[in-house]
Amino acid sequence: MKRTFTSAFASFFIAGCSIASLTAQAQVFGPVSNLRPYDKSGINVFEDPKQDSLEFEGIRVKLGAGFTQSFQALKHSNNAGNLYKITPGLNTANANLFLDVQLADGIRLNLTSYLSSRHHNETWVKGGYMQFDKLPFKGDIWEDIMRYTTIKVGHMEINYGDQHFRRSDGGHTFYNPFAENYILDAFSTEIGGEVLVRKNGLFGMVGVSNGMIKGNIDELAPTAVDDNTHKSPSFYVKAGIDKQVKPEFRVRASASYYTNNSSGGQTLYGGDRTGSNYFMVMEKPGGTYAGNAFSGRFNPGFSKKVDAVQVNGFIKARGLELFGTLESAQGRSKNETEIRDVSQYAIDAVYRFGSNENLFVGARYNTVSATLANVPATLTTEAIVYNNDVKINRMAFGAGWFMTKNILLKGEYVNQEYKDFPAADYRDGGRFKGFVVQAAVGF
Repeated sequence: MKRTFTSAFASFFIAGCSIASLTAQAQVFGPVSNLRPYDKSGINVFEDPKQDSLEFEGIRVKLGAGFTQSFQALKHSNNAGNLYKITPGLNTANANLFLDVQLADGIRLNLTSYLSSRHHNETWVKGGYMQFDKLPFKGDIWEDIMRYTTIKVGHMEINYGDQHFRRSDGGHTFYNPFAENYILDAFSTEIGGEVLVRKNGLFGMVGVSNGMIKGNIDELAPTAVDDNTHKSPSFYVKAGIDKQVKPEFRVRASASYYTNNSSGGQTLYGGDRTGSNYFMVMEKPGGTYAGNAFSGRFNPGFSKKVDAVQVNGFIKARGLELFGTLESAQGRSKNETEIRDVSQYAIDAVYRFGSNENLFVGARYNTVSATLANVPATLTTEAIVYNNDVKINRMAFGAGWFMTKNILLKGEYVNQEYKDFPAADYRDGGRFKGFVVQAAVGF
């Protein structure tokens, strides 16, 4: 059963009333410390801030939400002419519910739920974690350590790369100046912990997780080409600099590395459980919105083994923002013996202007090169030519207007092309282009 915007809002209202009844006597609603805002003021915030601006006077609960309704007018084609039939129209709305709780001085709990999404129409939990900016231990040594340290534990969005801080996540689309995320969408929720240290604009982070989108204790099943039944944790690290050089000039640069040698279901490039904001483009006939939820993206399928590096740069000079991504990864599935490669380059240029930068225009170039799985090579008189190196290019132009800090109207024109896919692949000669307009609320 598909969930409408009305039913999603009803779920949010019921959830809010239920929480209110439970917290009316022992707790109060109000702001919580060290939380990236869900409204316009959260744009260009990366890791949650480290500033204890609120005095702890007891447990506080903050409810937030993100709603997005989109109109799509995209056209697609390929060489075979056998694609899903699409027409301009309104897509099913997406909705998120955020619950943040100040449990103690410097200790915060987050729970995020998807009320309605393309991939899953039913309400379900994205994840939850605890964030420690202070520890409940006495002694100057703990205060000295936690002055620069933030600890997160739980089932959470892992902090690999900076791109995930600027993406759309279900109904919450404020941080993304465009309609859709990158073609290669590095995003996953995993069970683990992270330790982040920041001082004088420098930062470093180490993390470990179970390496899967959900937990299980099952032994891996061997395959004909891979008899390794051992599950490995994922390890990831991040380091960089983030400096407000002048009031009108900020620079940030970071590098991240993620590795898993033997996963039971690695989803670094397929961990989004909400879906793409380009509905049913470049999909085969007979598909469904939920079953074909990631239209326009590319998942290399590194489900057993992956090594990935992402380098990001960000500059903000007055109203001009430049954000760049260089990414390279290699890996394989449990049914492969050879390691394959994928790489991505992306650059965003956004100019914000008007009262409190409430208007913006932008352009994005995004390209992915990848080696496909299970595509036979061709033997020529000179060498072996592999028929599995493909490229996907996207150019997007966007504009938006924040009517208030909680209401956003934005639009995008996109042109995406698929190059060098095998003739037997339905993406051979593929292309889609057109407009997407979105109305969003975030608080």
